[in-house]
Amino acid sequence: MNQIKHIVAIASGKGGVGKSTTAVNLALALKASGAVVGLLDADIYGPSQQLMLGIPDGQRPEQQDGQYLLPVEAHGLKTMSMGYLASERTPMVWRGPMAGGALAQMLEQTLWGELDYLVIDMPPGTGDIQLTLSQKAKVSGAVIVTTPQDIALLDARKGIEMFRKVDVPVLGIIENMAVHVCSKCGHHEHIFGQQGGERIARDYGVPLIASLPLSLSIREQTDAGRPTVIAEPDSEVTRIFLEAAEAVQQALAGRGDSVVRQFPEINITDD
Repeated sequence: MNQIKHIVAIASGKGGVGKSTTAVNLALALKASGAVVGLLDADIYGPSQQLMLGIPDGQRPEQQDGQYLLPVEAHGLKTMSMGYLASERTPMVWRGPMAGGALAQMLEQTLWGELDYLVIDMPPGTGDIQLTLSQKAKVSGAVIVTTPQDIALLDARKGIEMFRKVDVPVLGIIENMAVHVCSKCGHHEHIFGQQGGERIARDYGVPLIASLPLSLSIREQTDAGRPTVIAEPDSEVTRIFLEAAEAVQQALAGRGDSVVRQFPEINITDD
């Protein structure tokens, strides 16, 4: 873990805002800049990165010395997810401490090697997983994903406040589903409201680093295991992700290289 320079949490207060899609594309955009990047799916109860990365159900990470996991390589990223360790139909019926322990073990017992960035796709909310991460690892910064909708902004504010309480800097806001562009006539419509990302960024004094459209192609590409940055490298959406990645890199410039504290040993059992 001491070979990881920066840990970046991609978070939201609410599910369904496109956080996982944003996380995988942002990780790929960082890689496109020449960085060595890992991606950890920390959504223990509802992992999705294995689908978005095109990893077949049932593919398991290789083990080393019966204790460590080798990350699964996908599109040049080093990745780990609970989705690799259980089938798509297996529910994780675990209490909070077990879920936190699973996150800790995926972090510590995965042989990440040297990484410039470890991007962590956080579950929605402000619960056990978020607290485990903030307490067990020195997170370099967080990116908050929201839609312009008032109800999403309400929960995004809670996410920002949580990271402030645990002294994790918020690097910026990504507003997803900002506008829908009709594929037939090109009409622009703000289905979920307007300028919500700008308002919350202004209120908290953090930058709005991206504003993404509600796009059918983004959904189709991630469902097919080829996120937009890979599927359409010259598209407008990819340009937005590349600019967001550059903003994250600039925000982290000058921070310390060794950012991760050691985890205690946590054993996960079926009891």
